[in-house]
Amino acid sequence: MKNAIWVGLFVVLIAAFVGIAVMRKGGTTASHRIGVIPKETESVYWEGVRQGALQAGAEEKYEILWNGPEIETDCERQIQIVEDMIARKVDGIVLAPSNRKALVPAVEKTFEKKIPCVIVDSGVETDKYLSYLATNNYKGGVLAAQRIGEILGGRGKILVVAWTPNSASTDARLQGFRETLAKEFPGIEIVDSQFPNPPTMDKARDVTQDMLTRNAGVDGLFACNATTAGGALTALSGFQKGDKKIKMVGFDAWPMVIAGLEKGDLDSLILQNPYKMGYEGVKAIIRHLRGEKVDKEVDTGVELITRERLQDPKIQELVQSQI
Repeated sequence: MKNAIWVGLFVVLIAAFVGIAVMRKGGTTASHRIGVIPKETESVYWEGVRQGALQAGAEEKYEILWNGPEIETDCERQIQIVEDMIARKVDGIVLAPSNRKALVPAVEKTFEKKIPCVIVDSGVETDKYLSYLATNNYKGGVLAAQRIGEILGGRGKILVVAWTPNSASTDARLQGFRETLAKEFPGIEIVDSQFPNPPTMDKARDVTQDMLTRNAGVDGLFACNATTAGGALTALSGFQKGDKKIKMVGFDAWPMVIAGLEKGDLDSLILQNPYKMGYEGVKAIIRHLRGEKVDKEVDTGVELITRERLQDPKIQELVQSQI
C-alpha cells in the first residue's frame, strides 16, 4: 500500500514538472521572438540585415522571425506581415518600411499594442516607434554628387537611375544629390532620370539603356541603390566605346558591382551598413525590454568607396558583412 502511495506521488510530481517545463518552454518561445521585416527578400542587400539580426538574436537567445514581400512595392504584403507579427505576439519588430506613408497605420498599431518597433534603413511618417536606425541618406547623396563633380571636373551631362517614389531612403539620397549638384557644381546637368517599374534589376537595366540611347554623349551616371546599380552597370557595358568612359557612381555592395569596381567598370560606390542595422535593431528592442534607455535615432554610417579604398581591411570587413 505504501509503495502504491509513493508511486502515485512520484507520478504526480513528474507530471507537475513536465507541465511546468512545457509552460516555460511555451513562455520562452512566446516572449523571446523578434520579427524582422525587410522591404523585400530578393535583394542581396537585405541579407546583410538578416545576418546582423540573426547574430544579435543568437547572442541574446532570441528567435528571429524573418519575413518580407518579394518585391519592394508590395506594401499590402508588408502590412500583412506586420499584422501577422502582431497576432503572433512577438516581443518586438524590426521594420524597414517600403513606403513612408503606407506603413504608418501598421507602425502605429504596434505602438498601440505595446510592441516595440525599431525602424531601419528607411523612415516612416510617424513618431510612434522605439528607435530609427539608418544611413544618413541625404549625406550619401551629397557624397555621390561631390564624387561626380570631382571626376567630371565640375562640367558635363549625367543620368540618374532613380527608385520608387515615397521610399524615404532613396528619396533623401536623390534630394542630397540634386541639391549638392545645383549648389556646388552648376556646370553639371542632369539630362534624364527614370526609375524601374517594377523595381527589379532587369527593369533598371532597361531604363538605363533607354536613357543612354536617347542621350548620346553623356559623361556620368548615378544609380541610387543596389538594384539600380546592378542594372545600370549591366547596361553600361554596351555603351562604353573608345577611350571615353561614362563615369558611374553607385550605391550599395552587391557582389557584381563590387567586382565592377575592382575591374574599373565603375568609379565608386556609396556603402551603407545593413548588417549593423539588423544587429543594432534587435539589440535596441532587447535593451528596451530590460528597461534600458534606447536612442530615438541612430546614424549607422555611410562611406564613399573607390577602387583603392577596397584594399582597406575595415572596408573589406564592411563589404563582406553584406555580400
